[in-house]
Amino acid sequence: MSRAVRIHQLGGPEVLSWDEVDIPAPGVGQVALRQTAVGLNFIDVYQRSGLYPLGELPQVLGMEAAGVVESVGEGVDGFAPGDRVAYAMVLGAYAEHRLVDAEKLLKLPDSVSDESAAAVLLQGMTARYLLKGSFPVKSGDTILLMAAAGGVGLILSQWARDLGATVIGCVGSEEKAELARRNGCAHTINYREENVAARVHELTDGEGVAVSYDSVGAATLEASLDSLRPTGTLVSFGNASGPITNLNLGLLAQKGSLYVQRPTLATYIRTRELLQACADDLFDVLGSGLVHAHIGQRYRLEQAADAHRDLEARRTTGSTILVP
Repeated sequence: MSRAVRIHQLGGPEVLSWDEVDIPAPGVGQVALRQTAVGLNFIDVYQRSGLYPLGELPQVLGMEAAGVVESVGEGVDGFAPGDRVAYAMVLGAYAEHRLVDAEKLLKLPDSVSDESAAAVLLQGMTARYLLKGSFPVKSGDTILLMAAAGGVGLILSQWARDLGATVIGCVGSEEKAELARRNGCAHTINYREENVAARVHELTDGEGVAVSYDSVGAATLEASLDSLRPTGTLVSFGNASGPITNLNLGLLAQKGSLYVQRPTLATYIRTRELLQACADDLFDVLGSGLVHAHIGQRYRLEQAADAHRDLEARRTTGSTILVP
């Protein structure tokens, strides 16, 4: 018998339930894990609330974790008991023990700890596809980053700085501004006190930025679009303030022949080869020290509801992990 955080109905953090669950022996192609650290991400909130469909309930929440292989099922090659592994974009992570398909698992190098992997694998691979897929950032680019002190924001800003870009980060407090500046942002804008687009144009001599990476959604759509240079790109990759539902495509023409993307990590890791290549890039920059994991908060796994409340209230910085 093991325990996991499940939801039996959609709703607020109060629907998270600390339940006893049965873990069967691994089947064909499966690996049994003892989990050591679990990541917290906004997708967990979207699934809990019903914004992203989950299917039949009850369901164990959570999309990433790290742990140790306990046993393997028939047909599994490349993994053995005792291996340190991690995964992302696999539902069911809020658990002490679980089964995972071997094709979704990644072996952890010695240079990456379990906690770092659980804290940054999903967010770090997100940063990687944003910087190298959605809009390939090159040296000399100036970019805008909403929620710069969040988990993806801190990773992306460090990585972008290493690529030679100038990062302008939007934050909601001076404390978060200091954190963002320590992690790659050349400039910060407090969106509570400043006009974001006006400040961006001051910082870029009126040109605007090449790209705005925006995980906030509805509340920052206008600021992102108005901060772009002609033919600039808005990459909208999250909905922390609510989804964008009423974008008039004619605005893109009026504001300078702009581009808009709404990508997802799942698309960029849709095959085993893409997943491994994305993770290898992330492990390289983590292992070399070019990018480091900022774990701002730790909660016991059974305190997942408290973690959700703090995440939604924007009381968190960097990454958050849940400890089984």
